[in-house]
Amino acid sequence: MFWVSFPFGILSFVLPIYGREIGATALDIGVFFSALSIVPVIVRPFLGRALDRWGRRPFLLLGLLGYAAAMLIFIVADRIWLLTLARFVQGLGQAFLWLSAVTIVADVAAAMGRGRDFGLIDEATNRGAILGTSLGFSAVLLVQQGGGLDWSQTWPWLFAAYAIPALLALGIAWRRVPETRPPLRRGVVVRQQISRQLLALMGIVMITGASTSMVWPLLMIFLQDTIGADVIELATAYLPAAIISSVLPSRLGHLADRFGRKRLMAGGLLVGAAASVLIPHLRSLMPLAALWTVESIGYAASAPAERAFVADITGDDARGTSYGLYTFAYFLGAAIGPLVGGWLYDRVNPAMPFYLNAVALAVGAVLVWTFLREARPEDGRAGGEQGRTAV
Repeated sequence: MFWVSFPFGILSFVLPIYGREIGATALDIGVFFSALSIVPVIVRPFLGRALDRWGRRPFLLLGLLGYAAAMLIFIVADRIWLLTLARFVQGLGQAFLWLSAVTIVADVAAAMGRGRDFGLIDEATNRGAILGTSLGFSAVLLVQQGGGLDWSQTWPWLFAAYAIPALLALGIAWRRVPETRPPLRRGVVVRQQISRQLLALMGIVMITGASTSMVWPLLMIFLQDTIGADVIELATAYLPAAIISSVLPSRLGHLADRFGRKRLMAGGLLVGAAASVLIPHLRSLMPLAALWTVESIGYAASAPAERAFVADITGDDARGTSYGLYTFAYFLGAAIGPLVGGWLYDRVNPAMPFYLNAVALAVGAVLVWTFLREARPEDGRAGGEQGRTAV
């Protein structure tokens, strides 16, 4: 996960800016981000069941192969439709990779250590993104300043370099990641109704996934328009938040193991809501850096707790299915959010997506506290009796 994450950070910064350079509107940029979510929406409900039937490892390898293929398409993506295609292929890799990864973690983690172990995966991902972003921006800065080149000229070389760690990740997984599907009921998937708890969580993550994905594609161009900072300055302002995201998730996940999932989930959503309200009022980089730092703490608290909650209410023989449904709900929202955000930014008011996101996150926190019930196992039996009713 460390190696495959190298391009994640820089893509969030440069994709909207490069897209605008080749003629993309705010709505087009929203399409770039929605394209990443279309494949997970389509395949994950079925993919989760496939993981329970045929194992985790084949789909993990397919996901890594999809990411490597996406980097190769990015190299030649000099038109809007090619950028959209690259994001679609990246979404194919994402659909397979992340569902396999979280299911593998749920398979191998002790019941009372799931929050910490999900946090470790987040930390590895964020560390890879920090290193990849730092190296990428350093190379771009040297090339653009030294040779007078623009993004259209440096873009192909940048993603040719990112293809290397993507292929390395595929090689490591091929050699070193074993199959982790539990032997219990191997080859048999129990068909039961979705539990009310999983259904409630799906509704919450669909709302919050739509709202957060609505603002991130627009954040870079909004900050450029209001603050006037270039992409390197924005990336530097984000660095403290990125560093926190690379060290805090496992520690906050451990708090979720000790004190329960709901507190961390609801608190993280409220922090994100407060940050979203303040973003439209920023006019300099220092407050932006501080706000991003606080927001990253909220996400580091909520994400591991949320994934651990799914494992808590799920049995061994339906773990992939449950994560498939849970992530399907998130990406359904993530496919809709960027399109709505781009339309609001172009047609209504540039600040409107950020205010709407704040309302949605606050509502999500209330729903978490109202409708979710703690179901933490008290020992290492990862499935437990309570998990049998999850799917």
